Order: sequence, then structure tokens, then C-alpha cells
Amino acid sequence: MNAMRERRLRGAVPTQREVAQALGVKESAVSKWERGLAKPRADKLPMIAKLYGCTIEELLADDITPKE
Repeated sequence: MNAMRERRLRGAVPTQREVAQALGVKESAVSKWERGLAKPRADKLPMIAKLYGCTIEELLADDITPKE
């Protein structure tokens, strides 16, 4: 879930804690997603995409290419 980390670091969502609170999950879960150690449940993907301002496809992409 490198895409999540990249989006968060670019300012979409400031902290893992805020992501966790918005999604109703533990902060450690967000950390695992960002490090590629786990994947979010499918039912969380629409909320994550909305929070990060992207599509589910973009969220799951291995690479992020900045839109200019």
C-alpha cells in the first residue's frame, strides 16, 4: 500500500492516527497497510479512497505517478 503512504505524505491526510480514527481502525493497521505488511479489508476501500481523494484503482496501484 505504498500508494496510501505517498498520498498521506503529500498532505491528503496528515497522520496515520487521523486515518485510523476516520476509518474506525487501529493506527497499527494503517501502518501495516502503508508498509505493505497487510491489506485493508475490501469493505474499507471505498472509505479509504474517499478519504485520500482517489479511486480504489489508484489506491491499489503499485506505483503512483503524480498528476500535473
